[in-house]
Amino acid sequence: MIEFDQVQKSYEVGGRAIPALHATSMTISAGEVFGIVGHSGAGKSTLVRLINLLERPSDGRILIDGDNVTAYGADQLRAFRRKVGMIFQHFNLLSSKTVADNIAFPMRLAGTYSRGQIRERVRELLARVGLNDHAHKYPSQLSGGQKQRVGIARALACGPSILLCDEATSALDPQTTQSVLRLLADLNQELGLTIVLITHEMDVVRRVCDRVAVMDAGRVVEMGPVSDVFLHPQHPTTRDFVFESESIDRQELQQDLAHAEGRILRLTFRGEATYKPLLGRVARESGVDFSILSGRIDHIKETPYGQLTLSLVGGDLAVAMAALQAADVHVEVMR
Repeated sequence: MIEFDQVQKSYEVGGRAIPALHATSMTISAGEVFGIVGHSGAGKSTLVRLINLLERPSDGRILIDGDNVTAYGADQLRAFRRKVGMIFQHFNLLSSKTVADNIAFPMRLAGTYSRGQIRERVRELLARVGLNDHAHKYPSQLSGGQKQRVGIARALACGPSILLCDEATSALDPQTTQSVLRLLADLNQELGLTIVLITHEMDVVRRVCDRVAVMDAGRVVEMGPVSDVFLHPQHPTTRDFVFESESIDRQELQQDLAHAEGRILRLTFRGEATYKPLLGRVARESGVDFSILSGRIDHIKETPYGQLTLSLVGGDLAVAMAALQAADVHVEVMR
């Protein structure tokens, strides 16, 4: 649905062109939730603002449903932008307008909706985001989570097919973040929305995204299904994000591993294999003794996964490795 063809973006600073996004080619499929993760200054906000041409590329083409939107004139661009909703980190609500008026605002700007249509659409959206009783309140009377729900309803007002989320949960507490992410996931499923979500939190990506691109210094350094990128990160930047999301201190981890005996393995389980009593059987068959150094069980969207770091001593290590791999467990030898 969204295609970047060698897209670049630079800014003029002091007579010099400073690159914010180096030549990037990628595609985002219709109906998927696509995450873009990176530290501040990585270029992720620039990339997402290129999709609806709030920023114009310095070079390359952006295609939406096969159309080169970078070639659109002013009238075509206005019509196109109505099909791309956007929600923001700090909500960007109009403080002098009620919740209902904030949601209605894009439809009034469009000039193609009657008063009756606007009234009905606002009622429908308030119900969808769980704010039926807040239509006549002002933003100052709402919590952060409620404000973001208004922002989501406003972004949906004109019936977009693409929803861009610019750090949409960064200003929210953890519990409110989870409720907003569940709402976005429901909207993706119910409406078939294509959602592009930028964040600096790998946990947000793990909860709702299908695929993810990791950015560093204006480049996409790693991209793929969330399960692959999250469980088996290849680039140092990606590994940093994963360790941060798991609250792992690399230096402390290395110190802990230095005290362990024998061969050290990191095992990754997915799906039903996560819950099977595999280790005891492998220990009996191979005669190895194992010690669990670290571990966790969690979910990537609806799929359970588990990761264990073990030290193995004694017995037949080759038999143990073969049994683990035969059980569809990914085995990484750490030492």
